[in-house]
Amino acid sequence: MNSLAPDAVKLNRPTFASRIFKGAENHERLLGWLLSLPANSLMLLFLVGPILAVLALSFTDWQLGMDSFAWVGLDNYQEMLTDDTFWHSLKNTMIYVAVVVPGSVALGLGAAMLIEAGQHGKAFYRAVYFLPVMATLIAMSIVWQVILHPDFGLINLMLKELGITGPNWLQDRELVLYVLCGIGIWQQVGFNLVLFLSGLMAVPSHLYEAAEMDGASSAWARFRLVTWPMLGPITLFVLVITSIKAFQVFDTVQVLTQGGPNKASEVLLYTMYTEAFEYFRTSYAAAVTVVFLFFVLLLTLLKARFVERKVHYS
Repeated sequence: MNSLAPDAVKLNRPTFASRIFKGAENHERLLGWLLSLPANSLMLLFLVGPILAVLALSFTDWQLGMDSFAWVGLDNYQEMLTDDTFWHSLKNTMIYVAVVVPGSVALGLGAAMLIEAGQHGKAFYRAVYFLPVMATLIAMSIVWQVILHPDFGLINLMLKELGITGPNWLQDRELVLYVLCGIGIWQQVGFNLVLFLSGLMAVPSHLYEAAEMDGASSAWARFRLVTWPMLGPITLFVLVITSIKAFQVFDTVQVLTQGGPNKASEVLLYTMYTEAFEYFRTSYAAAVTVVFLFFVLLLTLLKARFVERKVHYS
């Protein structure tokens, strides 16, 4: 038995070739880290760094222009819990997201299917629908301000021809937020349409033929059994991106309403802006920003968790 022990040790001892292979593997791993170091450094500097700075700032009393600050703990967050403006802007943001996300996704998918089913003018229609995405939203907001003018706006002039007196769209507390939602849907539909078109073009045609042979003769049956499942990954991506963009609404509010009338259209980003750059309450604005980032992250995770279960990856 003792004579076999040295042989067993030799068998367990790594060979020269395995040591060389392991050394090469470690070298490649180190080289990979070195090559990714510039990108990782930039990510830490421009993404993680500002988030950590805002988080730290939210626990201070620093205001724009001050030379020093003091740590105040959770005071800014406690003030936020009793701030009616914060709760009102949060409610408006949630309503905006709840209207814009399903509206722009549904219209984008419907328009993409209509364009894909057509025989002529596909490039023209794609360009027309994508135009609002390419245009500067601030410039288009000014155009919408003219269109929605209560006296000479195009919409009210058309309603006047029908014998209807149009409202003051941007000064009506009950309508103004939904008007902004309509503009948000109009601006986002083109982006979603292009993404859905790429997904529709990737669906294999033989799947439709197989579904039709199995009895799915109607357009609705083919959509339910083939198109919708195959669009799962694209739909998940569109939902997440559209939700994040809806949470980031600011341009139209700033140009058209400035949060009015009486804060009826104020949203979270506009609250951050006014607190930081009009009232110079920078630390409180940082606390609102942290809450904003939390809601965006939470919404993204929830969609990824519950929607991705039903996504079919081909």
